Amino acid sequence: MLEIEVVGRKVNLVGNAISASEGRISFREIEQRPLLRAGDVLETVPGLVATQHSGSGKANQFYLRGFNLDHGTDFATNLDGMPINMRSHAHGQGYTDLNFIIPEMIQEIVYRKGSYYSDVGDFSGAGSASIYTHSQTIPNRIQLGAGGFGFARALVTGSTDGLGGNLIFGFEHQAYEGPWDSVDEDVGKTNIQLKQSWERESGKFMLSLMAYENKWNSADQIPHRAVRTGLIGKFGSIDPTSGGGSSRYSLSFALDSDLGAGNFSASMYVIDYDLTLFQNFSYFSNPKGDQITQLDDRRIFGGKAVWSSERNWAGKLVVNRFGVDLRSDDIDQVGFVNSTGRRFVSHGRLDAVQEQSAGFYWQNEINWTERLRSILGLRHDRFEFDVKALEAARPSTLPDNSGRANDSITTASVSLIYALDSNHELYASLGNGFHSNDARGVLTTRDPFSGMQADPADPLVPTLGAELGWRIYYTDKLNTTLALWQLDIDSELLFLGDAGSTEDTGFGSERYGFELTTYYQISDAVGLDFEYAYTDSTFSEPVDGSKEIPGALDEVVSVGINYQPSDIFFAHLRLRQFSDYPIGGGERAEGSSMTNLRFGFDLSESIQISLDLLNIFDSDDHDIEYFYESQLLGEQQLVADNHYHVFEPRSARFSFNYRF
Repeated sequence: MLEIEVVGRKVNLVGNAISASEGRISFREIEQRPLLRAGDVLETVPGLVATQHSGSGKANQFYLRGFNLDHGTDFATNLDGMPINMRSHAHGQGYTDLNFIIPEMIQEIVYRKGSYYSDVGDFSGAGSASIYTHSQTIPNRIQLGAGGFGFARALVTGSTDGLGGNLIFGFEHQAYEGPWDSVDEDVGKTNIQLKQSWERESGKFMLSLMAYENKWNSADQIPHRAVRTGLIGKFGSIDPTSGGGSSRYSLSFALDSDLGAGNFSASMYVIDYDLTLFQNFSYFSNPKGDQITQLDDRRIFGGKAVWSSERNWAGKLVVNRFGVDLRSDDIDQVGFVNSTGRRFVSHGRLDAVQEQSAGFYWQNEINWTERLRSILGLRHDRFEFDVKALEAARPSTLPDNSGRANDSITTASVSLIYALDSNHELYASLGNGFHSNDARGVLTTRDPFSGMQADPADPLVPTLGAELGWRIYYTDKLNTTLALWQLDIDSELLFLGDAGSTEDTGFGSERYGFELTTYYQISDAVGLDFEYAYTDSTFSEPVDGSKEIPGALDEVVSVGINYQPSDIFFAHLRLRQFSDYPIGGGERAEGSSMTNLRFGFDLSESIQISLDLLNIFDSDDHDIEYFYESQLLGEQQLVADNHYHVFEPRSARFSFNYRF
């Protein structure tokens, strides 16, 4: 029987971590969390908020350290060495869709906030998360789930010996209708994951195959005035034809070998990805409606290799790591067309893109004494951009928005770590990160709609971060970290996938904050975890009379209570809250609070039943909120208004789990 442990982060990272903002989340901790969506697994990263303003098949909206990360622009994510962030994506740079992941197949998540890690390249400004799936064994189980608003889920996982090694498999299918007044989400999500591993004297080898298909309808954010006047309810929609479909197939190979003089690891991957997304955020500024259809069809090829070795220099233990990252995005088409009711109306902007990058890094760790160590990192990345404009609202702009460009960036980081004793460690870190901009924005010189001259975006945008931290670890009973951090980013031009043009942010920005995490096992039966993040985010100069950055969350709190008095019963309660925050135009969105509960019984070694109560207090707070202009039918002009997506109402999801 798989025993669920109700404890906090049990891994002792004293002597191993680079900063206080580095941590690990085990599969047992993920299993304790009631999840509304697959992307919510990233909320296990302290201070990170995952929200949604659209349908269940679309990538979450993420917030961390004063960044509205959109769908992942400044937070790098990968799964078993394969990148998840999508470059030059139809919907947004760094688009991070986690729907292709089966949460029960995750073995561990390693997160590292800040920009002090040389092995993390693109999208590394605010941090990164590396997700690792099980590679040895996993429970053989059949799990059936059903719940409110048409939720249904079937899951099969297991492992078996075969082909001279071990095969791990997972299959998931999920359906969901949703609570919306005029939209049946009609979700049809299917995931298949196979991983074959071999262990030989020469090392470990793994071959993985993943397949994901999904379709959905969506109830997007709605204008406050439409609810206030009774045009729609809070679960209503202005355009009920929004939605989409997506697929992702991947094949990857990895090896890890101890060669005596050092350790060599490498991986290769190929990904086939497709997205069609129907959305309408401004409604009827055009008499035929403002719906657009975003299209993305690509293949991604890449790999990485790392060589690490330990040596003694003048009696000091020295560890060197040398790594290379390669990636190529071959995009047949990316962009959008104008549509009505999912039917083509006119061209917006479509391009074919080739984007390649190569990154090389060196990380050096020196143990100066038993207590003092230093970590120095150097990294160099080169990007190549090739854009061929295919269609545009103004065809005369096609030649001007086609072409090639390249850029390079060198980043550095340094950390000093001092262990007060085996239970306390202090950190001081300074380093650069960066994110790439959309290749189309890099090559854009004329607006595809107006034909007017446009400023191209900077290809690579650097960030500079610093942090002081303290880690406390007492056995597996208490694990606490404190971090004071700062992050600066230069002024930049961003490519807007929804508009096909670039926008100048105007000024640089500064962020600083404080983070506290505590995981405390109060008794054998009760565990408590507490996470608090405070951030102050400002532009370097006022924008529209204010230095506040729209979408920057000031305070985020997460509290969990885990209760397991016996081998039979377990319960996990979790609260997530964030404070009010600026959304532009002098407006602020109200904060929100969500409470979820999972409890269940292990009836035998083979049978477990559980119940997830999502939004148990039936809060109608807003999952996400924006301030911008839109136009409803009957209105004569665009109207500036708050637009929001409300929490889904209270629901229950029952799960029957049979292990064999």
